[in-house]
Amino acid sequence: MTDMTTVLAIETSCDETSVAIVRRHRDSGGDRLEVLSNIVSSQVEQHAQFGGVVPEVASRAHLEMLEPVLLAALEEAAVEQSEIDAVVATHGPGLIGALLIGVSEAKALALAWGVPYVGVNHMEGHLFATFLERPDLEPPLIVLLVSGGHTLIVHLEALGRYRILGSTIDDAAGEAFDKVARYLGLGYPGGPIVDKLAATGDRDAIRFPRGMMDEGLDFSFSGMKTAVINYVRSHPDAADADLAAGFQEAVVDVLVTKAMRAAEQVGAKGVCLGGGVAANSRLRERFAEETEARGLDALIPDRAFCTDNAAMIGAAGLWRLEVDGGHDLDGGATPNLRLPELA
Repeated sequence: MTDMTTVLAIETSCDETSVAIVRRHRDSGGDRLEVLSNIVSSQVEQHAQFGGVVPEVASRAHLEMLEPVLLAALEEAAVEQSEIDAVVATHGPGLIGALLIGVSEAKALALAWGVPYVGVNHMEGHLFATFLERPDLEPPLIVLLVSGGHTLIVHLEALGRYRILGSTIDDAAGEAFDKVARYLGLGYPGGPIVDKLAATGDRDAIRFPRGMMDEGLDFSFSGMKTAVINYVRSHPDAADADLAAGFQEAVVDVLVTKAMRAAEQVGAKGVCLGGGVAANSRLRERFAEETEARGLDALIPDRAFCTDNAAMIGAAGLWRLEVDGGHDLDGGATPNLRLPELA
């Protein structure tokens, strides 16, 4: 016999409107997560003209797109409302207006359908994305979580037991990519543009400094961004492709080196990538090389699970539903919500 639990998950923390239907199968062989649908509507075109995410524009786009995305997710999953056991949504961190749209929709559906509502920490969602593809991964794990808003090294001791070993003291890695791309006039979003351009450049032509490379597990990318600006000012004829390749190599070098250092320090069985920057081609390549060289079990997620998506929120929501039960419908959204750490 198989026990099944199905949740509808909503993610609206920033500039992607996403709804997913995720099902957990539990039997004698253990747990298995199945993504029945994972619809993502991106707002990149709306924000490109501004060179970054505009909160009010993001909120309006969520209002416009949430209902059609929700209907598309239900249709693709081929499930009826009666099959939904809970509704989950990201309640932080993120843009407060964007968060409230997803949370309000989730609570309204939960109330109308008579099922529990579960609020999910967006960062915990990124951690649980690991188990969408590799439910067999066993803690302790090191998760390198890299996005436009966060750069973290998390020691995942067990589900729900986290310890942040390192974080950025200034810019997040994805933010640094965007700022460098903006300075070079490459467009928005900067990460994918720099990644594509770097593939045509020489990563060894320009060696940029590696911020805080030998200083613990924290990160600093602001100085690396400034180094690019200073180099361009003194070398105005430098090729954009070489600049992009050199900067990307510096960022990736720091990220991978510190993730491997953390794995060694805690004796982790495996190392995982997560977050939007995990889609970066060079980061994925270096991560694979370094984990293989050390004999570490590694997960480099499908790019669909790197950027913000509701499937990862559903995975975390299923676990939270079992551990915490439903959450109070009076709860709101917390834009500065932190990942819960061990005392």
